[in-house]
Amino acid sequence: MVSPLVRFAPSPTGHLHVGNMRTALVNYLFARAHQGRFMLRIDDTDDERSDAAYEASIRFDLKWMGMHWDCEDRQSSRLDHYHAGLERLLKSGRAYPCFETQEELSLKRKSQLSAGRPPVYDRSALKLSDDEIESRKAKGEVPHYRFLLNHDTTTWQDMVRGEQSIQMSSLSDPVILRADGRFIYTLASVIDDGDHGITHILRGEDHTTNSAAQIQLFEALGYAVPEMGHFALLAGADGEGLSKRIGSLSIASLRDEGIEAMAIASLLARIGTSDPVETRAHMDDLVKGFDISRFGRATPRFDPEQLRQINGKVLAEFSFDQVKDRLEGVKDGALIWDAVKGNIANLSDVEQWATIIHEAITPVISDPAMMAAAITAMDHFADQDIDGDFWGHWTKQIMQDTGLKGKAVFMPLRQALTGRQSGPEMAMLLPLIGRERIVGRLKGEAC
Repeated sequence: MVSPLVRFAPSPTGHLHVGNMRTALVNYLFARAHQGRFMLRIDDTDDERSDAAYEASIRFDLKWMGMHWDCEDRQSSRLDHYHAGLERLLKSGRAYPCFETQEELSLKRKSQLSAGRPPVYDRSALKLSDDEIESRKAKGEVPHYRFLLNHDTTTWQDMVRGEQSIQMSSLSDPVILRADGRFIYTLASVIDDGDHGITHILRGEDHTTNSAAQIQLFEALGYAVPEMGHFALLAGADGEGLSKRIGSLSIASLRDEGIEAMAIASLLARIGTSDPVETRAHMDDLVKGFDISRFGRATPRFDPEQLRQINGKVLAEFSFDQVKDRLEGVKDGALIWDAVKGNIANLSDVEQWATIIHEAITPVISDPAMMAAAITAMDHFADQDIDGDFWGHWTKQIMQDTGLKGKAVFMPLRQALTGRQSGPEMAMLLPLIGRERIVGRLKGEAC
C-alpha cells in the first residue's frame, strides 16, 4: 500500500461528539498503522454557523485524545481554488447554472412525489440557451450551479462495504455553488482532497451515495480517485440513533464526567469491528491492532455504561506517573493510587478515598459486639506494623475469637473503617488509615 494521507474534516459549527470522534480516530489509526499522515481540514465555508470557539474546541479535543495531525488547511482560505474548479467544469460542460428558487424546487418535488416518481431534479435548466441565461443574469437573477452527472452506474470497491454500485440516474445533479455564493461541500471537499493528494477517504455510511457523485467529480476535474471506506453509524444501546442524545455524548461532556481519553479511544477503535473491545492505556497499542478490514456493516451500539466500565479498566492500567499531575493535592498520592486504582470509575474517586483515609468519617457500626472483638483482636498485634499482611492475620484472629466467618467479619469491618459497603482491598487500605484511626473508628468515633 502507498503511504496514505487521510483527513478529518470537521465543520466548526458544534462540539465533537462520539460519532465524529470515531471518524477522526479511524482515520488517525489507519494513517499511523500504515506509516502515513493524518490531516486536519477545517471545513468552514458556512460562515454563518462557523465559530472560532468551536474550532478551538475541536482542536483541544483531538489533542486531548492524543491525536496529533501532520498537516492542516481550512476551506475558507481556498475559495479561489473552488472558483477555478467551477470554471473548469463549466468549460467542459459538466456544470450548469440554474435559476429555480427554493420554493419552485419544493413544488417540483411535491409534484413528483404525488405522481409516484422519485424527487429527482428534472434538469430543466439545461434547456436554457446562452442568451436566456445572460438575459436572466442581466435582470439581477443570480443562479446556483449544479454538477452534471453521467447517468451510468458508478462502481467502486469499498474498503468496508465491498463492491458498491449506484445508478446515477436515480440521483439529482448536486448543487455545487449556491446562489448566495457559498460553495457546497460536494465540490469543495473533492477539490481539497484532489489538491492535497488524499489517498483514502474513511467516513460514515451516510456519505455512501454522496461518494458516488464525488467519484464523478474527481474524474471530471482530472484527479485520481481516492480509495473509500464507509463504516456503519453508531446507534445507542437500545438500537436507536444517537442524534437526539448527541449533546450529552460530546467529548467535552464525557471529559467533564471523568472519562479518560484512552477509554473513549479503546471503545471507538473496536466498536463495529469483529474484534472484542479491549482496554489500552496508550494510543500506540491501538495503532498496532488496527485493521480497517475488521469493520463490519452491522450497526454498532454505543453504550455509555460500557464506556464507564472501560474507563475503570483503563485507570487500573495507569501508573502513578501517568496521573500524578492531576493528583498533586492528594496526600500520599502514590500510595493511595496503588491501593485504589483497581476499584475506581474515574479519577475523582481517588480524592474521595483520600478523604476516607486521612480525614474524619462517620463509621457504620452494625455489630458493636464484633467491633469490640476486633479491638481485642488488635491487641494480639500491638507490636506488629500494619502492613499488607496485617488484614489477613487480624481477621483470622477475629474469626477465632467470635466464631464468625467470611462476610460476617469482612463487611462490618469495611463499613466501620471506611463507611462504605465496597471498595479497594482492605489489606491495601489499612496501612494508609493507620492504627489510631482504625481503633477510633472501631469504637464508633468520627476520626
